[in-house]
Amino acid sequence: MLTRRACLSLFPAATLMGAKTAKPLTGIFPILQTPFTSDNKLDTKALAAQVRFCDKAGAHGVVWPQLASEYSDLTMDERMAGMEVVAQAGASGKCAVVLGVQGADLATALQYVKYAEKLGPDAIIALPPKDASDRQRVLDYYKAIGDSATRPLFAQTIGDMPVEFVMHMASAIPNFRYVKDEAGHTLARLSEYRRKNHDVIKGVFTGGHGKTLIDEMMRGSAGTMPAAGFVDLYRKVWDTWQAGDRTAAMEHFSKVMLLVTQVTTYGIPSLKYILEVRGVFENSICRSGAKGAHFDDEAKKAIRETMAFLKLS
Repeated sequence: MLTRRACLSLFPAATLMGAKTAKPLTGIFPILQTPFTSDNKLDTKALAAQVRFCDKAGAHGVVWPQLASEYSDLTMDERMAGMEVVAQAGASGKCAVVLGVQGADLATALQYVKYAEKLGPDAIIALPPKDASDRQRVLDYYKAIGDSATRPLFAQTIGDMPVEFVMHMASAIPNFRYVKDEAGHTLARLSEYRRKNHDVIKGVFTGGHGKTLIDEMMRGSAGTMPAAGFVDLYRKVWDTWQAGDRTAAMEHFSKVMLLVTQVTTYGIPSLKYILEVRGVFENSICRSGAKGAHFDDEAKKAIRETMAFLKLS
């Protein structure tokens, strides 16, 4: 009698969702920001609008909630309500939906996995547990998540997670086939994945606002997970590079970097402010962990001027 794990191992992770495989897991997958109302409640209307904005702007996928989504400041009810909104808004669009299922402990993470499964996303993603230095604990955590899910699983690497260890996890978990890698020197790790990977990992994504996106694509990245507010600029870089026009890709990338420099300086409030200026959010309110003391009126003015130069509306 075949066990569930044995059954999963008979199929590539990308085929686990039947018809859902129409949305490839590659390209520009922005991390959605979390909007709040003026009385500090989750703004589900603005969250849905952000999904539609990303889809219209050409994103290949959307991801929520992760670090840039202030996920640790959300209650379980808010996360589940937001997951439902993102899944529903994404279902009618072209971009894939990836739902974050990490939790403060394994039991909590598994509750999110169970809820995500009901919503039918194209994939799920999980940050490691807090003490990522205990590799057996990390492996057990991801194995439990993988065993509870039928969707392809992204692991977001942070801290002490060598490529060799990530490959070991992928060998042990049938539906873990994608990585968002932020656990060291991005470019060196991309090359290491390429050298060691024998079709175990289907795609390695990057983060960090795609500051080295051109170099990342040279080394074979499957995509990147930047901020949502100027995803259309990232899409132009990706498309022209994939079409073989490296000169155009670099020209588009130079425009991306104008805003990357600013949002790296000002943090999450600035990411939300860009969405506010573009008419997606009502405000740029952040919760405790992401409030930017240095995001003042002069910072807002500078961002508006950059957006005007880039003709972002």
